[in-house]
Amino acid sequence: MIGIAGAGAFGTALAIVLGQSGKPITLWCRNPQRAAAMQASRTNPGFLPGAVFPETVRMTSDLHDLTGQRAILLAIPVQQLGSFLANAGSIWNATPLVSCAKGLDLVSLKGPSALMATASPQSAIAVLTGPGFAADIAKGLPTAFSLACADEAAARMLQALLSTQTLRLYRTSDVTGAELGGALKNVMAIAAGIVIGAGLGESARAAVITRGQAEMARLAQAMGGRAETLAGLSGLGDLVLTCTSLQSRNFGFGMALGASRLPDAGKTVEGIATAHATASLARRMGIDMPICTMVSQVLDAKVTIAEATNALLRRPLKQE
Repeated sequence: MIGIAGAGAFGTALAIVLGQSGKPITLWCRNPQRAAAMQASRTNPGFLPGAVFPETVRMTSDLHDLTGQRAILLAIPVQQLGSFLANAGSIWNATPLVSCAKGLDLVSLKGPSALMATASPQSAIAVLTGPGFAADIAKGLPTAFSLACADEAAARMLQALLSTQTLRLYRTSDVTGAELGGALKNVMAIAAGIVIGAGLGESARAAVITRGQAEMARLAQAMGGRAETLAGLSGLGDLVLTCTSLQSRNFGFGMALGASRLPDAGKTVEGIATAHATASLARRMGIDMPICTMVSQVLDAKVTIAEATNALLRRPLKQE
């Protein structure tokens, strides 16, 4: 009934929570040996230790097994999504596609929805995003997400299909705003992590969260999104969670940078590529995004953390 492409932590968590609600789930994994091991052990220890797949979930490494589903969730990192969709060809037909990744493609500067629409123009395109960690979802802890889809009929169908007793979805037609909220909060989480790691204090983190949300809304509105979307689950909700929890990979990465430690090289940190993509997009569109710009420059070692802090503090005084 539901196909999920991508067996990382988030794809695994979605397979578990949806499978526990009695829905048949097909979970695709790129590596055949890993897919077979998960099928045999009913676990995915490399990404979500301790979580167990219900019997309603089956694993596969054959993309064609995803055909014939009511919807396909794409839990593929954004920087790999374009090539994945190209390699998949036309197997999607008109199946609704739901992005579960957060970020902007570094080459095209596009979000997942645009990449999916290009690959499968007959499909209804949706974005599932908001404040929720994979480990919490898999444990059945209450989680609320935004489901963004411009097609109202498809949105209602997907909302009913993907909601469970512990996973509550709210509809919105603002795909652009929801998608950018999920992408840009990762950049702000790196900034917040740097602030805490460098010992700049909780007040500075609160300032990053607040002014970061303003940056996110500016870009979203310039690209056709709505400001109120950035004040919802996919914007402020996800921003607060990701900027304050040690479960956040982006926040943890920023903390390591701020404390002059080597970050964990084994974790995917989507905010790195998104920071560079956002800085390029902001320059192209003439949008003032000082925090995103400083994060990008710190990551490229063009400025030090101290220089970035001073540059932000020296900006002209203005009305909020």
